[in-house]
Amino acid sequence: MQRLGGASDDAVLVELGNRIARYRLNQNLTQDMLANEAGVSKRTLQRIEHGHSAQATQWIRLLRALDLLENIESLIPEPAMSPIQQVKMLGKERRRASFPVKRPDEKKPWTWGDEE
Repeated sequence: MQRLGGASDDAVLVELGNRIARYRLNQNLTQDMLANEAGVSKRTLQRIEHGHSAQATQWIRLLRALDLLENIESLIPEPAMSPIQQVKMLGKERRRASFPVKRPDEKKPWTWGDEE
Protein backbone atom coordinates (compact mmCIF):
# COMPACT_ATOMS: atom_id res chain seq x y z
CA MET A 1 0.00 0.00 0.00
CA GLN A 2 1.37 3.37 -0.98
CA ARG A 3 1.39 6.27 1.51
CA LEU A 4 -0.40 9.27 0.02
CA GLY A 5 0.61 12.04 2.45
CA GLY A 6 3.46 13.52 0.42
CA ALA A 7 2.31 12.44 -3.03
CA SER A 8 1.38 14.82 -5.82
CA ASP A 9 -2.28 15.31 -6.76
CA ASP A 10 -1.81 13.18 -9.88
CA ALA A 11 -0.16 10.38 -7.88
CA VAL A 12 -3.03 10.42 -5.38
CA LEU A 13 -5.59 10.15 -8.20
CA VAL A 14 -3.70 7.23 -9.74
CA GLU A 15 -3.53 5.40 -6.40
CA LEU A 16 -7.22 6.02 -5.68
CA GLY A 17 -8.12 4.78 -9.16
CA ASN A 18 -6.04 1.65 -8.60
CA ARG A 19 -7.81 1.05 -5.30
CA ILE A 20 -11.24 1.42 -6.91
CA ALA A 21 -10.21 -1.10 -9.57
CA ARG A 22 -8.92 -3.57 -6.94
CA TYR A 23 -12.14 -3.29 -4.91
CA ARG A 24 -14.17 -3.79 -8.07
CA LEU A 25 -12.19 -6.89 -9.00
CA ASN A 26 -12.31 -8.25 -5.44
CA GLN A 27 -16.10 -8.07 -5.68
CA ASN A 28 -15.92 -9.82 -9.08
CA LEU A 29 -17.56 -6.90 -10.89
CA THR A 30 -16.88 -5.86 -14.46
CA GLN A 31 -16.54 -2.20 -15.30
CA ASP A 32 -19.95 -2.37 -16.99
CA MET A 33 -21.56 -3.88 -13.90
CA LEU A 34 -20.07 -1.35 -11.46
CA ALA A 35 -20.75 1.62 -13.73
CA ASN A 36 -24.37 0.52 -14.12
CA GLU A 37 -24.84 -0.05 -10.38
CA ALA A 38 -23.23 3.30 -9.53
CA GLY A 39 -25.14 5.24 -12.17
CA VAL A 40 -22.05 6.51 -13.97
CA SER A 41 -20.86 5.84 -17.49
CA LYS A 42 -18.36 3.08 -18.17
CA ARG A 43 -16.03 5.71 -19.63
CA THR A 44 -16.18 7.71 -16.36
CA LEU A 45 -15.26 4.59 -14.40
CA GLN A 46 -12.39 3.85 -16.78
CA ARG A 47 -11.09 7.41 -16.41
CA ILE A 48 -11.26 7.22 -12.60
CA GLU A 49 -9.49 3.85 -12.55
CA HIS A 50 -6.74 5.33 -14.73
CA GLY A 51 -6.18 8.27 -12.37
CA HIS A 52 -8.14 11.05 -14.03
CA SER A 53 -10.12 13.54 -11.98
CA ALA A 54 -13.88 13.23 -11.61
CA GLN A 55 -16.73 15.01 -9.92
CA ALA A 56 -17.28 14.32 -6.24
CA THR A 57 -20.77 12.96 -6.94
CA GLN A 58 -19.29 10.33 -9.25
CA TRP A 59 -16.87 9.25 -6.52
CA ILE A 60 -19.71 9.10 -4.00
CA ARG A 61 -21.77 6.92 -6.34
CA LEU A 62 -18.85 4.54 -6.88
CA LEU A 63 -18.04 4.33 -3.18
CA ARG A 64 -21.71 3.64 -2.40
CA ALA A 65 -21.90 0.91 -5.07
CA LEU A 66 -18.73 -0.71 -3.66
CA ASP A 67 -20.13 -0.41 -0.11
CA LEU A 68 -17.25 1.90 0.86
CA LEU A 69 -19.13 5.15 1.49
CA GLU A 70 -18.88 4.79 5.27
CA ASN A 71 -15.11 5.15 4.89
CA ILE A 72 -15.61 8.86 4.14
CA GLU A 73 -15.78 9.24 7.93
CA SER A 74 -12.08 8.31 8.05
CA LEU A 75 -11.26 10.74 5.26
CA ILE A 76 -12.87 13.75 6.92
CA PRO A 77 -13.70 12.97 10.54
CA GLU A 78 -16.21 15.05 12.50
CA PRO A 79 -14.20 17.95 13.99
CA ALA A 80 -13.80 17.96 17.75
CA MET A 81 -14.61 21.09 19.73
CA SER A 82 -12.62 22.13 22.76
CA PRO A 83 -14.46 22.07 26.10
CA ILE A 84 -14.16 25.86 26.38
CA GLN A 85 -15.71 26.30 22.93
CA GLN A 86 -18.51 23.90 23.91
CA VAL A 87 -19.38 26.02 26.94
CA LYS A 88 -19.27 29.25 24.89
CA MET A 89 -21.41 27.81 22.12
CA LEU A 90 -24.06 26.29 24.43
CA GLY A 91 -25.40 24.03 21.71
CA LYS A 92 -24.96 26.48 18.84
CA GLU A 93 -23.07 25.37 15.75
CA ARG A 94 -20.18 27.60 14.72
CA ARG A 95 -20.73 29.12 11.28
CA ARG A 96 -17.86 31.63 10.88
CA ALA A 97 -14.27 32.16 11.85
CA SER A 98 -13.46 35.43 13.55
CA PHE A 99 -10.47 37.59 14.31
CA PRO A 100 -9.46 38.22 17.91
CA VAL A 101 -11.14 41.34 19.29
CA LYS A 102 -8.69 44.00 20.47
CA ARG A 103 -9.88 46.25 23.22
CA PRO A 104 -8.83 49.91 23.25
CA ASP A 105 -7.14 49.49 26.65
CA GLU A 106 -4.88 46.74 25.26
CA LYS A 107 -2.88 49.31 23.31
CA LYS A 108 -1.22 50.76 26.44
CA PRO A 109 0.74 48.70 28.92
CA TRP A 110 -1.02 48.24 32.24
CA THR A 111 0.05 50.38 35.20
CA TRP A 112 -0.99 50.73 38.85
CA GLY A 113 -2.26 54.22 38.18
CA ASP A 114 -0.17 55.95 40.88
CA GLU A 115 2.81 56.64 38.61
CA GLU A 116 3.31 60.22 37.53
